[in-house]
Amino acid sequence: MRRDLANPRLLRVLNERRLLDQLHEHGPASRADLAKSTGLSKPTVSAALAGLAEDGLVHLVGEVSGRPGPVSSLYDVNAASTHVAGIDIGRDWIRVAVADLRGAFAGRTDGRNTARTSAELAELVGELAGAAAREAEVEWRSITCAVVGSPGVYDPVRGGLDFAPNLPGPPDLADRLHAALGVDLVIENDINLAAVGEHVHGAGRGKANFALVSIGTGVGMGIVINGELYVGARGAAGEVSYIPAAEDPPASAPPTGPFAGDADPLKGGADSFAHDADPFTHGATEAATSAPGVVRAARAAGLELETAREVFAAAAEGNAAARSVVEAEGRRIGGLLVAVAAVLDPEVIVLSGGVGRNLDLLGASVERRIAELGPLRPRVVASALGDSGVLLGAVAHAKSRAWDLIFDARKH
Repeated sequence: MRRDLANPRLLRVLNERRLLDQLHEHGPASRADLAKSTGLSKPTVSAALAGLAEDGLVHLVGEVSGRPGPVSSLYDVNAASTHVAGIDIGRDWIRVAVADLRGAFAGRTDGRNTARTSAELAELVGELAGAAAREAEVEWRSITCAVVGSPGVYDPVRGGLDFAPNLPGPPDLADRLHAALGVDLVIENDINLAAVGEHVHGAGRGKANFALVSIGTGVGMGIVINGELYVGARGAAGEVSYIPAAEDPPASAPPTGPFAGDADPLKGGADSFAHDADPFTHGATEAATSAPGVVRAARAAGLELETAREVFAAAAEGNAAARSVVEAEGRRIGGLLVAVAAVLDPEVIVLSGGVGRNLDLLGASVERRIAELGPLRPRVVASALGDSGVLLGAVAHAKSRAWDLIFDARKH
């Protein structure tokens, strides 16, 4: 017999985890039902439930009558016994949600990202986290796990963020977040978490293989293979902003308006004109295809518009120049999606982000470009999660980690 399976404490914890997984997935059940569904003996189920109830992880939620024999008690996960947090750090918005063990939001706070330094950003995240916890009526320090979604790729060895030109420097944000939040903390790429959110709640639900391509302030991709998030050898899988663009980025028009001469990427709206178009910094595809690229193309076409949102609105109203810009954007996106399909062959590609989810305006040109490039015909849909995709993914990740942390502690 394996030595670890001969450890009574470990066996007890494994049995408890099996019961909680069953309750979490299927909802309230009696001792008899749990014994039948898990294959554990009734005495084992009773002992495990007693231990879990003593520690507040399960509780009685009702009774079942009308069956032969005595009335049966119904048990369920006590979802409010533990709370987790998801944090979405965007260039212009920071979103924080506190959720229970089933992922239900108990508190949420969104705030403008006005930070100009990593110190200010960490302080702002801490303030919003505290506000979300107060709304959830829990102490922030009681949070079992928090997961942060951020642009870039986190290097846990060095403790820094790579490929995150839209966040303020110096590159010590990770350390500052750990210090400001003071709880078990995981930092993950925001688009990867958006893919997790889509897998749990959106168009990727039930799909073993799919990709989420986000086009907004930046361009990125999250990949799910065989039902699991795929991040690559160094966490950089999906950094499609660095794929060579099918065509050169549109030439920048002379800067005008409130952001003229301002190189700070934290200023302005999420798709403002103030964006470094350098392909080395942001990647050739991002420079051409992101929201600022759409604005540059509109300026080159003679449109005095400040945001990609305004460009799409003008196109929807029938403006010929704006429609031409949107057509060209759709063709760029179509070329990117063919590259994604050729490498991954996903069941579906989900488009998200402030630009990408405008599939009603982009769809026709995306489809035409895909048809021109060969026989691959990926199924493309728009995300229905809006601005909450990263946050939902962060909470799902935090919830999964919280279960592991809870049971690791129970082994000792």
